[in-house]
Amino acid sequence: MSELKLQFNETWCLSCESYDCLLRCQYLSVDRETAKAEIKKIIRGEDSFVLHECVTCYACEEYCNKGNHPFYLIVERQEEKDILPAPKPIIKQWIQMAEPTRPLEIREVKEPVISLCFFPEYVSKIRGKLFKGASMLTGRHFFCNLVYLHFARSSVTKERLPKVIENITRYGIKELICLHDECYSTFASYAPAVGIEVPFKPIHYFEYLYKKLKEREDEIKPLGMKVAYQRPCSSRLVPEKEHFVDDIFELIGVERVEREYDGENCLCCGAVFKMQGNYELAVGVQKKNVEDMVNAGAEACVFNCPYCFYTLSELVSERNIRPLHMIDICRLALGEEVK
Repeated sequence: MSELKLQFNETWCLSCESYDCLLRCQYLSVDRETAKAEIKKIIRGEDSFVLHECVTCYACEEYCNKGNHPFYLIVERQEEKDILPAPKPIIKQWIQMAEPTRPLEIREVKEPVISLCFFPEYVSKIRGKLFKGASMLTGRHFFCNLVYLHFARSSVTKERLPKVIENITRYGIKELICLHDECYSTFASYAPAVGIEVPFKPIHYFEYLYKKLKEREDEIKPLGMKVAYQRPCSSRLVPEKEHFVDDIFELIGVERVEREYDGENCLCCGAVFKMQGNYELAVGVQKKNVEDMVNAGAEACVFNCPYCFYTLSELVSERNIRPLHMIDICRLALGEEVK
């Protein structure tokens, strides 16, 4: 395990009266006394059924009313005890997949600089009025590596993340706009929680989009659509930026339908569960999500995370709900063509 130490306040946790971190979990069924007993076991480094049944949805980070880091603690305890959320071959494959295989080549970039993380296929989205003059970074050298928390391998994230930050810093970037929600969560939440310095300012692309739309507010044609928003698991780590979803929707004239599985009650898209080999759970949450959108009368589903889009776009299309990335619906409001 890396020498980096998680900033977890045991006193805060033990003085908690709600224990919402476990009590509100959508994948575990516990009462308050059980939640209290199990979190104490986890703090002391003892075994707990929570470590074995955690599906790594990140939600307990948001549910903690003291700003502590219960999820980060859970995954560290899982690794210490070699409790695996996925089969070892799958974990090994994922760890090898994102390892850079060649030296970083430095090139000139001009701000605003957009990080696409490990999703070069999203290069096509960085176009039009909203991204005029923007530069991009993408590839393994800029991969945030937070995904390894889903595999109880936070040591991999701790080992690789400083190098990723160094790679970005070598470009002289003062502000980095993160297109991948998980990248922003890494720099704004996880890195500070484990004592990794981030010398640049991470900006979530929602904030960027909102500011750019405000600059062109007179060009916006209200869309008049009813939309569902598929909130990704990584948004649990940085809920303070969620207001930009509604800010953008109001600006472009769309109605966010009321859903059972939205906001703090959102469900995962199922991508992580498939990665872990838990297909039954994945299919179950996907069905709940899609039926929820249909019942709410959504005409479109707005996605944030690439994995959410890959996982659910075809399923919502089959129910006559148009899948749109947040960038795409913003471009539509500016009269730009979106395929």
